[in-house]
Amino acid sequence: MDTIQVFVLALIQGLTEYLPISSSAHLILPSQLLGWTDQGLAFDVAVHIGSLLAVCTYFRRELQLIISSCWAQLLGGQLNEHSRLGWFLMFGTIPVGLAGLLFDDFIENNLRSIAVIALTTIIFGLLLGLVDKKGTHQLTMEQMSWRSAMLIGLSQALALIPGTSRSGITITAALALGYDRQSAARFSFLLAIPVIILSGGYKGLQLVGEHNTVAWNDIFLGIGLSALTAFACIHFFLALVNRIGMMPFVWYRLALGGYLYTFLMNGS
Repeated sequence: MDTIQVFVLALIQGLTEYLPISSSAHLILPSQLLGWTDQGLAFDVAVHIGSLLAVCTYFRRELQLIISSCWAQLLGGQLNEHSRLGWFLMFGTIPVGLAGLLFDDFIENNLRSIAVIALTTIIFGLLLGLVDKKGTHQLTMEQMSWRSAMLIGLSQALALIPGTSRSGITITAALALGYDRQSAARFSFLLAIPVIILSGGYKGLQLVGEHNTVAWNDIFLGIGLSALTAFACIHFFLALVNRIGMMPFVWYRLALGGYLYTFLMNGS
């Protein structure tokens, strides 16, 4: 890749990983719309590492409490709100982990197309708008239940389909269950941590078996840029989400899906 491609793809990953607009779709589209060569597995792993660093840094205090509380409970301590949240995050990750193992090859070979991305971008954008308008927004993350955590985790498995958006579908599920926007977003971002670790580890194992030459300058630049932009996105999204709601992202998704259908119909 040339430097411009590295910059664009790293910024796309950082900007879209935690916004409800699908990072996987935006990373697929440049190669299909602009004719760029595929960025390769190593760079995909790198930009996801950057996103992981961003969310772990932003939620470092919560993560410290979650990890220490879960460890204390395993040693005989009492269940508290932090250890309970830790178990929710772990159990909520199981559905997407199993779905990834079962359907990864099928999705990779059949669903990474502009037509699929256009369809899922519009459908799940409309669903996000509906629950944002109709949801009660009364429950907080402290009121999270096992049922809610598992339902949000089950919804996350749909994000394996390009264009769905992992953060988008988990926020949609949380809003549909009655959680407020801030809580829905925070739980979604925390839920991203084990998912990125699992997917990054899986891709890393694939990378080890390829024995390809790695462009380390591209890798480190990708990590740094995606980390900085993802951190900024998390901060501003959480600061503004109660004020602006989800409709700006819904309108963006509808516009993007419409453009992609126009692109297909024109045979470009």
